[in-house]
Amino acid sequence: MTSLNDARQQAIRRLSQKRAYRSQVQQYLLVNAVLIVIWAATGRGYFWPIWPIFGWGLSLVIQGWKLTHPVRPFSDAEIQSEMER
Repeated sequence: MTSLNDARQQAIRRLSQKRAYRSQVQQYLLVNAVLIVIWAATGRGYFWPIWPIFGWGLSLVIQGWKLTHPVRPFSDAEIQSEMER
């Protein structure tokens, strides 16, 4: 019964992380759209919004990678193999 409860808790945690990530992507798009509008309204000089777009976007890519490629726990065979070395 405990393993089923643990699996449920892990699933809930992953769903929460995915929901939070989607929210962050929406915020990223909205904020950067506003920055581009501000840039366009102030004369369209040097495209300074590239810096927050790039920086924040890079962090979202890293977070998305971690979300889609979770670290799996070590198997008993891996642990045993390492102990025998």
